[in-house]
Amino acid sequence: MIRFLKQSITNFRHTGALCPSGRMLAKEMTRSIKEHDGPRRLLEVGPGTGSFTRPILKCLKPGDRFDIVEINPEFCRQLEERALTEFRAMNPGIEVNLHQSPIESADIPGNYDHIVCGLPFNNFEPSLVRSIFKRMIELLAPGGDLCYFEYAAVRAIKAPLTQSSTRAGLRRIEAHGRSMMRRHRGRRQLVFSNIPPAVAIRLQRATA
Repeated sequence: MIRFLKQSITNFRHTGALCPSGRMLAKEMTRSIKEHDGPRRLLEVGPGTGSFTRPILKCLKPGDRFDIVEINPEFCRQLEERALTEFRAMNPGIEVNLHQSPIESADIPGNYDHIVCGLPFNNFEPSLVRSIFKRMIELLAPGGDLCYFEYAAVRAIKAPLTQSSTRAGLRRIEAHGRSMMRRHRGRRQLVFSNIPPAVAIRLQRATA
């Protein structure tokens, strides 16, 4: 927790929170993975200290492939030390790869059944948000789903406290989110028990 707070303060643009996501939000973010039978190809984008990574690891089975993309080197180090090294040693039949890279340029194969994303989109420029979503949708297999989250009412709270250019950017991000919901059969689930409350958003790539 102390290390997460330190990274939040020094690198808030990429962290976007002052505490890790809670158990109930993690449960909602990983729900469709647990409902999937057979070998799965999974991708996590922006795992931070692993609030979603650990529940994903618990449901992996032999034959699954799990790629993780994280830009922050300190978070990568923590993930390796606290979770991934031991998991690989105990589960040689499951491929788990950690990539220290922006998702836009990560060397990963694509065709994923499920993508879980923890990036703080409301901290980014709208053009970067569009680029990241385009890349993630391209990485999905037909029928695959992408789950990301945002804190409830975050844009309404931030808008009065920011400059007009930032407010305009937040409106563009919101408009892009609505467009993605329409195009990719989006669903929203409010998670009250998270601190602060969060909304999990699930998109599904068309099969044709």
